[in-house]
Amino acid sequence: MQLHLFSSPGKAPIQDIIAACRPLLAGQPRPVVAYLPAAAIGNLWIEFTEKAFRDLAAVQLIAVEKMARAEVTAVLDDASLLYIPGGNAFCLKQRLHERGLMAAIQTRVRGGLPLVAFSAGTVLCGRNILTTNDMNVCAATDFAGLNLTYFNFSVHYPAQEGEERQSRDDRLWEYHQFHDNPVLALQDGAYVTVAEGRIELAQGVCWRFEPGQPRARVEIGLIA
Repeated sequence: MQLHLFSSPGKAPIQDIIAACRPLLAGQPRPVVAYLPAAAIGNLWIEFTEKAFRDLAAVQLIAVEKMARAEVTAVLDDASLLYIPGGNAFCLKQRLHERGLMAAIQTRVRGGLPLVAFSAGTVLCGRNILTTNDMNVCAATDFAGLNLTYFNFSVHYPAQEGEERQSRDDRLWEYHQFHDNPVLALQDGAYVTVAEGRIELAQGVCWRFEPGQPRARVEIGLIA
């Protein structure tokens, strides 16, 4: 299993995403990026994404609200990697849940399909999506994540001490009154990888939250 998880996509045009995808696509005779913007409300950024990957791979859109389940799984089976960008994590989960696609994605990623994600896409990879910053505007009722790690993820964690960071810390404290799994809070620019059971911070600033413990800064390298 290979996960490449970001808080933000990097400088235009999604510089950090492209850097992570490049070695995954290199050397393949017909590389295909399965693009799953199901977290989006409004603009799907299709042309933007195709342009960003223009020299690396073809981009195949997964439009979960318009495609049959068999069509989606066929795209996943043909893909070199799966790319899930940001948006609203509740909408992302609700759309995948309604179409019965969570298990299909889990199976393929656990079976070796690389997954590259940022923001809401990163949040989806945790045990659940309850540590998202988003409003539940779609009235989602199922909050389970892809459960690809024992961590939950919080993205766009404030870089400076102050009211905004304290508010986020309070929300994560509230999460831990009901759930005991650790949370990784990624500042923009942070990059976490998961491969062969190892989870590492590859770049940027990340904080670890555990029940009953103060937040702890994560050092670059292996996350215990």
